[in-house]
Amino acid sequence: MADRLKNATSPYLLQHADNPVDWWPWSPEAFAAARERDVPVMLSVGYSACHWCHVMAHESFEDPQTAALLNDNVVSIKVDREERPDVDAVYMTATQAMTGQGGWPMTVFMTPDGKPFYSGTYFPHDRFQRLVLAVAQTWREDRNSVTDQAGRIAAALAQQAGGPWPGGGGAGDLAGVCDQAVLALARDYEAERGGFGGAPKFPPSMVCEFLLRHSERPGAPGGARALDMATGTMAAMARGGIYDQLGGGFARYSVDADWVVPHFEKMLYDNALLARAYAHLWRRTADPLARRVARETCAWMIRELRTDEGGLASALDADSDGEEGLFYTWTPGELREVLGPDDAGYAAEVFGVTKDGTFEHGRSVLQRRADPADEERFGRVSAALLAARAGRVRPGRDDKVVTAWNGLAIGGLAECGLLLAEPEFVTAAQQVAELLTTLHLADGRLARTSRAGEVGRGAGVLEDYACLADGLLALSGVTGQGRWVAIAGDLLETALTRFGDGSGGFYDTADDGERLLYRPADPADGPSPSGTFAAAGALLSYAALTGSFRHREAAVAALGVVGPIADRFPRAAGAGLAVAEAVLAGPAEIAVVGPAADPRTGELHRAAALLAPPGAVLALGDGGTGTDGSGDGGTATDGSGDGAAAVPLLEGRHLVGGSPTVYVCREFTCRTPLTDPLELREALGYPAVTWAGADLGGSAPGRTTSTLE
Repeated sequence: MADRLKNATSPYLLQHADNPVDWWPWSPEAFAAARERDVPVMLSVGYSACHWCHVMAHESFEDPQTAALLNDNVVSIKVDREERPDVDAVYMTATQAMTGQGGWPMTVFMTPDGKPFYSGTYFPHDRFQRLVLAVAQTWREDRNSVTDQAGRIAAALAQQAGGPWPGGGGAGDLAGVCDQAVLALARDYEAERGGFGGAPKFPPSMVCEFLLRHSERPGAPGGARALDMATGTMAAMARGGIYDQLGGGFARYSVDADWVVPHFEKMLYDNALLARAYAHLWRRTADPLARRVARETCAWMIRELRTDEGGLASALDADSDGEEGLFYTWTPGELREVLGPDDAGYAAEVFGVTKDGTFEHGRSVLQRRADPADEERFGRVSAALLAARAGRVRPGRDDKVVTAWNGLAIGGLAECGLLLAEPEFVTAAQQVAELLTTLHLADGRLARTSRAGEVGRGAGVLEDYACLADGLLALSGVTGQGRWVAIAGDLLETALTRFGDGSGGFYDTADDGERLLYRPADPADGPSPSGTFAAAGALLSYAALTGSFRHREAAVAALGVVGPIADRFPRAAGAGLAVAEAVLAGPAEIAVVGPAADPRTGELHRAAALLAPPGAVLALGDGGTGTDGSGDGGTATDGSGDGAAAVPLLEGRHLVGGSPTVYVCREFTCRTPLTDPLELREALGYPAVTWAGADLGGSAPGRTTSTLE
């Protein structure tokens, strides 16, 4: 039997390399083998952190008898959905159409030309064996009915390739779309529990970002309600079991409606998005819980996911030592063993550990429903439990680096680093950016993944170009390294030329990519932003930094689908709605110039970030050598000398009176330059906002203050 998966860059495929199943990777050779043998193809799609993928692997793919049935009757192809999201999207659409539901592992039987005729998700061992035999028998004895059905399914999929969402060519009334979306979300909001709808509950990071932005728009109807929904949801998640109360970081989703019991795998994309959203919540409200969670989540990403090459791994597994959640859950007896009887009782009360347990086998997921009165004791107990947990068998780590998710992390880490005054977060963001732009990017095209410094075989999809561009634009604004803007511009040019659909929208795959049953184009959000909405956000930011009307037009055109999606399912439009609020806000263009060595430059820079309205862009330069109009307009504050040349927003921006200066502009029309952070409040802030994120030396009308630290 060939060992075709041993050199894969996907940890998920490597998990199956020693199976008795004669696996093929997705390749033309696999389908050629099926045609030569005259057998159907069995496609199995999953990912390394998937609990039920592990279950099916142990039950069926590691079982010699089941493997023999597969090897005799089908060609078996294994796909990592994170490495080939295009393949996953096409066949998940087929699975949902045939069964009414989807999920992973996904199991699809298809003809040797890739047309599906039977599909499902997880199949228990005995049922799966019967299914393989039935498929083989039907293929031999009733081939015409199989191929006819496969042809009809493929034709139906191709017919809906354009997607179910009308739109394109213009975004229409964005304010009205956003206002109506808030009303629709309010109808679905669970005020007592936080979140939207019943179980299972996924972290609605993009919806919360939209709600925060909506709450800042002057005169926005439902602004207070939007803020209440965002704060209520984010507080419930932060205090529940979906958040790791000892080590930080969010699990993928909660299996219950109260955020108590998570599905324990932790994904990079969730945490990158949530860290940024919690930092924005703190910026908006001064909530110390939001600040703590943003800081802990960033620290967790760096500590647990950083690879030797400087990137961030994709995920941590749900299982350890073969049992889901074992690493994270506790019994009263385990608390006593680690802490002794007195502190064990205290910990059980603070963390909600009960005799019967909140999870399986009498084990409890730690929660933190209220802040402890005795912070010293809580810190000591938490540290002891964390140290004891470190001795347990750790969950597996999927250490492949996914371009799009690392792009999200670049933006999240960079912005959190500036807002929270944590320079190590910015350093980590820079390291990720260096890896992606040197290893993943070649001849203007992106690879989807890498692992251990080796680039994967999958081509970058739209979300890779868009999320990386967006992250690089944020990183430039934080560091003053203008070269990131130039790279982002190149990525966006590829997105426009290779992924555009000709009517303002986007396909998810490039025009020269592998041909599948149809070319996927889904603008609706999943657990991370859709490629379309991520592209809209990056295009808008790039336009604000460069003055490119073409890129702004493209951003607005890409939002043509946001109304139809929000009208039917607003939770699938959060990223697009957030970009729409940025369009309505201008967005603000903030140029900060001043010598890097002058602490006043850093003060103005951070004040601008803290006070920025929705979707604002930052540019940072040294202001040149002149004052009051003399000088060269500035270069990067890190000494790289590329700030002004790469960021047109900095051109012509100089020091005023020899002092660091900030320029507040919209569509490259600027207000009087400012040198005082207090003046910056009214120049940047929306009048409706009661901003409480920082003490900049005084208060302004309608605003409250607290301290930076």
